[in-house]
Amino acid sequence: MSGNVIPFDRRSGEVWLDGEFVEWQSARIHVLTHGLHYGSTVYEGERVYGGQVFKLGAHTDRLFASAETMDIKLPYPKAELENATRQLLERNQIVDGYVRPVAWRGSEMMATSARNNRIHVAIACWQWPSYFDPAARMAGITLQTAEWRRPPPSSSPFQAKASGHYMIATLSKHKAENAGFHDALMLDWRGYVAEATSANIFFARENRLYTPRPDCFLNGITRQTVIALAQEMGMEVIERHILPEEMGEFDECFLTGTAAEVTPVSRIDHYQFKPGRVCEALVAAYFALVQPAAAQGERHAG
Repeated sequence: MSGNVIPFDRRSGEVWLDGEFVEWQSARIHVLTHGLHYGSTVYEGERVYGGQVFKLGAHTDRLFASAETMDIKLPYPKAELENATRQLLERNQIVDGYVRPVAWRGSEMMATSARNNRIHVAIACWQWPSYFDPAARMAGITLQTAEWRRPPPSSSPFQAKASGHYMIATLSKHKAENAGFHDALMLDWRGYVAEATSANIFFARENRLYTPRPDCFLNGITRQTVIALAQEMGMEVIERHILPEEMGEFDECFLTGTAAEVTPVSRIDHYQFKPGRVCEALVAAYFALVQPAAAQGERHAG
């Protein structure tokens, strides 16, 4: 870890925890927490532009849907969580940043079954300036195909944004980084292209976009946003199964996600891509949508 990076448990500010604003370093849980040992945790990743969360309502809806899938009953209504998010941004003076709402089962029972465990909810946020430098982004990142695969829908509640799904993502990304790549490409259990470790993937040929059908991985909010933008721009968007060997037939490739936003890809294994007209158009369109003031050169201070 770089000496300039402050560990998250040592930062300053406030966290909203179980209905109250608490000092950042006081927002702690016990080591015998069910969410830690058994993965009974759901969360969201939300991006803040100009002091506003992009598509806050959609993220809140997905948090509740994930919780329901994981048999977790959130103890706060949607409106209260969204209001707490807005207050937290103000209290921490976040203009361009990231928000992480998270819910988990507590420590009342330490076994596979935890029906009587209290459900805890927290919201944290931190500065994360949006650096939409088109020139830098257009260089593209590199991916390595992972050994681990996304399981079939009968083996995992893939529609939930739950912590347990990211175990193989972490393993895959570590291996890719050790090999000199930026991220990993994950296939599904059938051998089709699925997604990156925490972002959805698109390919382009001429004026058509191709993206895997999200039948075993999360249909990202950014993914849905980019599909709508592409269609508004007259591009045809095709959702279908994509075999790895088909990647050689595409001209451009990019990732989408709350953290990735729209990030071009220059290489996957030995397949080369040249980020060009399609990537440029969608990066610009997404930038204009999430931060119109910045698109006009009126950037907010981070």
